[in-house]
Amino acid sequence: MLRFLFPDRFILLLMAVIAAASLFPAEGQMLATVGLVSNVAIFSLFFFHGMRLPHQAVIDGAKHWRLQLAVLAISFAALPLFGVLLASLAPGMLTQDLWLGVLFLCVLPSTVQAAIASASMAGGNVAVSVIAAAVSNLAGVVMTPLIFTLIAKAGGMETDLSAIGRIATLLLLPFALGQLARRWGADWVERRRAFIGRLDRLTILLAVFTAFSAATAEGVWSRIDLNEIARLTLVVLVLMFLGFGSAWFAGRAMGLSRADRITLFFSGAHKSLATGAPMARILFPAGMAGMMIIPLMLYHQLQLMFSAWIAARWAQER
Repeated sequence: MLRFLFPDRFILLLMAVIAAASLFPAEGQMLATVGLVSNVAIFSLFFFHGMRLPHQAVIDGAKHWRLQLAVLAISFAALPLFGVLLASLAPGMLTQDLWLGVLFLCVLPSTVQAAIASASMAGGNVAVSVIAAAVSNLAGVVMTPLIFTLIAKAGGMETDLSAIGRIATLLLLPFALGQLARRWGADWVERRRAFIGRLDRLTILLAVFTAFSAATAEGVWSRIDLNEIARLTLVVLVLMFLGFGSAWFAGRAMGLSRADRITLFFSGAHKSLATGAPMARILFPAGMAGMMIIPLMLYHQLQLMFSAWIAARWAQER
């Protein structure tokens, strides 16, 4: 039961970090220092991701352009549309800040490891899953802030487009530099996959700690209670099943093979905590970022639970 409830034990560590940030938040110079370390970790992580992605893989992925476009359409069109519809139909179900967090969740790119691992277990097209995850995350560097800016106005929030520049500096620039450095460091970075995995998680922890430290100082826990968390969980569940359902039926309507439909199913509906947590810290004011991450953390955990169950079931049918 514990393995089902927490398929990714990392969520327990995230909860511990949120508790630490809530009880002992970093303030003043300490908060600034943690924020700087977090930015360095974000830059380094995307640099190494750039080094790891082979140029040929990008070329090979282009051969499955219909599937790649479908993944992008689910991630950056269908799910944002579902989020706007839910917010329009039930505006009083959540506070404005949490609805904005839901909208932010909707415009995020796909996961990398989780989508690939689920597709592999279920019998999906693993090679295409790798490229779909990479393309989704690269597109998200620009698409996420742009689409969020457009749809967040429906919630009465004005966003600062200069945040796109900060995101490009901390995410897209190091990825591009990593691609250039791959010529000399590809073998070196492949031998350090475990280190990059740990850096991935450390980056998320630092971003979450920084965001919730600032949010605690602004009284985030006085603005949200257990009843609201329950309502948020219901909204996230509805959103998740709309995302997975639309991805599966889109694959069937396109006439994709079963392996490609499975790839679209996971790559299209998954949302990345690894990209979302650092991006929230860059995109939003310090005190607001913590609230933006709460819906994402719920979705992350629920998508892993559902994906583990459905992937295991499909694996038995192979």
